Amino acid sequence: MPRPTGDVRAFETRASDADLDDLRARLAAARLPEAETVHRAAPGPRRWDQGVPLADLVDVVDYWRTGYDWRSFEELLGRVGQFRTTIDGLGIHFLHRRSARPDAVPLILTHGWPDSIVRFIDVVDELADPKDAGTPAFHVVVPSLPGFGYSDKPASTGWGTEKIAAAWVELMGRLGYGRFAAHGGDWGGNITTVLGGRFPAHVIGIHTTFAEAPPGLPTDGLTADERAWIDETRDFWSHRAGYAKQQAARPQTIGYSLVDSPVGLLAWILDKFAEWSDTEDSPFETISKDRVLDDVTLYWLTRTGASAARIYYESHNSLDPELRVDVPSALTMYPRDVEKCPRPWAQERYRRIVRWNRPEKGGHFPSLEVPEYFVEDLQEGLAAVLAADR
Repeated sequence: MPRPTGDVRAFETRASDADLDDLRARLAAARLPEAETVHRAAPGPRRWDQGVPLADLVDVVDYWRTGYDWRSFEELLGRVGQFRTTIDGLGIHFLHRRSARPDAVPLILTHGWPDSIVRFIDVVDELADPKDAGTPAFHVVVPSLPGFGYSDKPASTGWGTEKIAAAWVELMGRLGYGRFAAHGGDWGGNITTVLGGRFPAHVIGIHTTFAEAPPGLPTDGLTADERAWIDETRDFWSHRAGYAKQQAARPQTIGYSLVDSPVGLLAWILDKFAEWSDTEDSPFETISKDRVLDDVTLYWLTRTGASAARIYYESHNSLDPELRVDVPSALTMYPRDVEKCPRPWAQERYRRIVRWNRPEKGGHFPSLEVPEYFVEDLQEGLAAVLAADR
């Protein structure tokens, strides 16, 4: 296996004690609004009709201030392996876990918003060194998107999904991976689609939980379930996507609150973990408080609330309608994800679907909600991709 170039440097995460003390002080001094005016009995999703319920937020803030341990997450990042490199003048942070298996295949995992590299932190080891010798193994690379985490914040426009995908090809090449597989969800799914469509010479194939069909396709011939998916997606974009419109139109404005107030940042992100997870009430039914707070604290310590929001300004609704993906593709539609694409529509863009999966449970963050199933699905999907590449 080729070795990384000299442009790749090891990186260590270490927040200052002063920054952590400041965070706790801000949490202790937080000014909170009155309770929501929709009074619902717990548990139940309708409690969240006006956003994060006050009682839930108070509970998480108290734990964040008195019980949460950021240092343990820093240690976890160090055990996986962190690095940085500079591409097109921008510093890119990434995790890199090499497999011990000689037949391992390079794999890049791309996160979205409001998550981060935290999305994949619990699945890297099993993907790199699976317990079953007959299961594919991977050299796993998990980059932080530009403006997210420990990647640099772009100082000018232009870092949309097309440029990010090209940067990922350069990143993988620097690690010695001329050809690789790719997976992503949310924005990571969009970028993975661009990777498969624009760079087939480098991309063996893709797996994604986010498939975006070309616009204007008819509903004729869709099943009742598929028509319901279309209705749900339209309802989402009509009534529940204010966050996306805000970040696409005015990311700087919301960014002041996200960078200045840890409670504001927590509420903005926690709302999405709650709404987009396959739960009946709280996201903590399937995702630990620690993992959610790992994600929120990463945003807080790196001051990336505004810079991360700008990916919507750069790329919202920008996927090229003419883009087609001809590399082998495995697609998984989790039942409680916010957007699900019918297969007849998906195959208009992804023209070599080698595996199509509809799990019984899971939402927008499957690697955090159902990590064991997610790993199995990703392994099986990429096994089909690799078989089709032979």
